[in-house]
Amino acid sequence: MNKKRVGVLISGRGSNMRALVEACRDEHYPAKIVCVVSNQPGAAGLDFAKTQGITTQLIDHKAFDGRAAFDAALDKYLQDQMLDFVCCAGFMRILSAGFVKNWEGRLLNIHPSLLPAFRGVDTHARALAEGMTHAGCSVHFVTEELDGGPIVAQAAVPVLPGDTPESLQARVLTKEHPLYVKALALVASGAVQMARSGRPSA
Repeated sequence: MNKKRVGVLISGRGSNMRALVEACRDEHYPAKIVCVVSNQPGAAGLDFAKTQGITTQLIDHKAFDGRAAFDAALDKYLQDQMLDFVCCAGFMRILSAGFVKNWEGRLLNIHPSLLPAFRGVDTHARALAEGMTHAGCSVHFVTEELDGGPIVAQAAVPVLPGDTPESLQARVLTKEHPLYVKALALVASGAVQMARSGRPSA
């Protein structure tokens, strides 16, 4: 099988990245993780990736004079890896329009809400404040609009009485891992792609 080459961007422990790495061990899975990049020194996910024999790279955003310079360095590194797709997995940076344009249709992100609801941060606290009966997560193509790209796949969980942002986050996280694995498989296999209109097509 000609597996698609995938790079993963993380800022912390990289639990979704770990799920993708595990999935890629299956010879029938249509992708392989060839590099993991973090903008945060000491990100635990980098240590895990190293133990799996995956190339890792630290590109500390604080070492650059502004977002454009950081994004240019990140883009160059990823382009040099000859990647087919890039997955943001807990990557706590808003990417510039130029970067997104360079990876149009090949850049995925996982977001902890049922988009288009609750874009941005503090999704679980906001869902509870709004009295939602369900929460969840979404994998979407990244576009210039924050958390506004075409949705590839979603998974929902119930909001339970007495839930806190932390308990809801933990319940959603159990859905995030298999959802990202499923979504990357759909995109890497060519079953789903981002159409020029900005909508996913199958």
